[in-house]
Amino acid sequence: MIVILLPSSDYDPTEAALPWAALHAAGADVRFATPTGEIALADRRLTDQGFSLLSPVLMTRPAALDEYSRMCRDPHFQSPIAYADIRDDDVSGVFVPGGHAPGMKSMLDSTLAQNIFGNALLAGLPTGAVCHGVLLAARARNPHTGQSVLYERNTTAVTTTLELSAWTLTRPWLGKYYRTYATTVQSEVIAALKNSKQFHRGPIVPRRDGTTKLHRGFTVVDGNYISARWPGDCHRLAAEYRDLVISLT
Repeated sequence: MIVILLPSSDYDPTEAALPWAALHAAGADVRFATPTGEIALADRRLTDQGFSLLSPVLMTRPAALDEYSRMCRDPHFQSPIAYADIRDDDVSGVFVPGGHAPGMKSMLDSTLAQNIFGNALLAGLPTGAVCHGVLLAARARNPHTGQSVLYERNTTAVTTTLELSAWTLTRPWLGKYYRTYATTVQSEVIAALKNSKQFHRGPIVPRRDGTTKLHRGFTVVDGNYISARWPGDCHRLAAEYRDLVISLT
């Protein structure tokens, strides 16, 4: 089974739903894992509440919301597996969406979730992460070296420019909403790598991709691991992760 790791709440709906939809359409056996086996819903500000005048820029796009709604009706989504009940022998791949609201810490700080991802990556299984989800990959440890499982990998993640730009725009009324941790994602991920050149920022000005505009998305593929920066990369990420799953399983 391909496991999509989710926190207790607050993940980005685009970053979970588009990869799920691509895998589901390809006939993959996709399951969901959450901290305690409870159903996990996405960040409500991204699905319902919005950002006032900034909603057209920051809120989830309608097509992705449709896929999220469809994902939420999936029987496996309605019956997630607790992290502690995931067995490595049952896993054929792992994908980690991102998000920046407080509920994300229930996944990113979890050694159980980190181990699920790290064991899959080290076993050569198809693994993927996007945005803040790359933090979980960076925090996963290779038990033989004590270093991050990404230590010798190429990767991307939400860049400092993207993270701080969103925070600056919203902090007058949302405070630290866009600052999950005091350290930026890019800084922590780079610190886990052997060399800072392994982190790839992508185009300075990001462009949202789409089903017919996959070239606008930015991904980094290194063997059995693929990463992306933000929801605007996720059509391409979903297609490439699906292809990675097909080629490796």
